[in-house]
Amino acid sequence: MITNFGSINIDHVYQVTNLPKAGETLSAKSYARYLGGKGVNQSVAIAKAGGTLRHVGAVGADGDWALAQMANNGVGDDHVARLDIATGHAIIYVDDSAENQIVILGGANTALTEQIVDDALVDAMGWVLFQNETNMIDVIAAKSADAGCKLAYAAAPFSKEHALPLLDKIDLLAVNETEANDLADATGRKVEDLGVPILLVTKGSAGADLWVDGKYFHQTAFKVDAVDTTGAGDTFLGSFLAQYDETNDPARALQYATAASAIQVTRQGAANAIPDKKDVIKFLEAQVK
Repeated sequence: MITNFGSINIDHVYQVTNLPKAGETLSAKSYARYLGGKGVNQSVAIAKAGGTLRHVGAVGADGDWALAQMANNGVGDDHVARLDIATGHAIIYVDDSAENQIVILGGANTALTEQIVDDALVDAMGWVLFQNETNMIDVIAAKSADAGCKLAYAAAPFSKEHALPLLDKIDLLAVNETEANDLADATGRKVEDLGVPILLVTKGSAGADLWVDGKYFHQTAFKVDAVDTTGAGDTFLGSFLAQYDETNDPARALQYATAASAIQVTRQGAANAIPDKKDVIKFLEAQVK
């Protein structure tokens, strides 16, 4: 089982010719609303990769649409609280090169309580996944460890104040290349030397690096025509963790995650763009031919 303490956002996505500069007003070419947030993106990826999932989070009174979208993507809301605060949301600009700029309001994601954490950890087992878009991460880490769960931490959005105290407590650390460099600067050591049992570093078009108990794996990225990179890292992590939990095969999980994120960036949106397991397997079979 994977218990994911994760953000739930409503993404407002504006397609633009170029990303806005300071003081610049642009006319958007299109607008769309998507389910998003790093946490729920990861949960959708876990669910679509066949993982057994419990998503823990919160929405406001305006969260019905987000909950419906979660259900449509195989993510239940038994452990999603309804709070008297706005649902988290993001304003996203995506340009013609598929690059993006994102502004996030945490909203209900930053109002989790200790009771929500306690209730979610009753009979929890296996992995607990968490990231920096919710509050209570220190409490989540401590209580999850006490419950005997393994801890997977996505150090994003990066904050050394959040990340550094967790390094000796977690079993899996996931970062992108920029976050890895920030963490190296903060610690004075290469990330692979930090002693975390499982380290996953995603590098975009350069693929991904993985260390499992000191053993190194690399996966080359698959060549695709990207149209929107929003949520690619979340897709990668959720897909990897689900497959690793199922197979205990690092190389296989890494390859699957690379394929899932490759497909995801060829589609518009974040959670809604994450492929089903059958699509990933079909993609991988085509790559081998």
